Amino acid sequence: MERRIKKENYVIGPDGSPLTVADLPAANTKRWVIRRKAEVVAAVRGGLISLDDACERYRLTVEEFLGWQRAIERHGLAGLRTTRIQDYRH
Repeated sequence: MERRIKKENYVIGPDGSPLTVADLPAANTKRWVIRRKAEVVAAVRGGLISLDDACERYRLTVEEFLGWQRAIERHGLAGLRTTRIQDYRH
């Protein structure tokens, strides 16, 4: 008889450690620090959650999420610091 061991799905998080759905920021997150944004992007990129699920869970627009993703691609994690620069311009 073959025993099946349930394997937890995970992706590699922004800090290099395994990231599971349980490790993701809380759905009611209000303060989006760099690490939390990067975790959500890593989860979507790795297939841990879908883009639609992430946007629904965190009340994000697709454009906002894609902005986070572009910032990481262009500038690394430091790019997330200024993803909402339009909010700071006068």
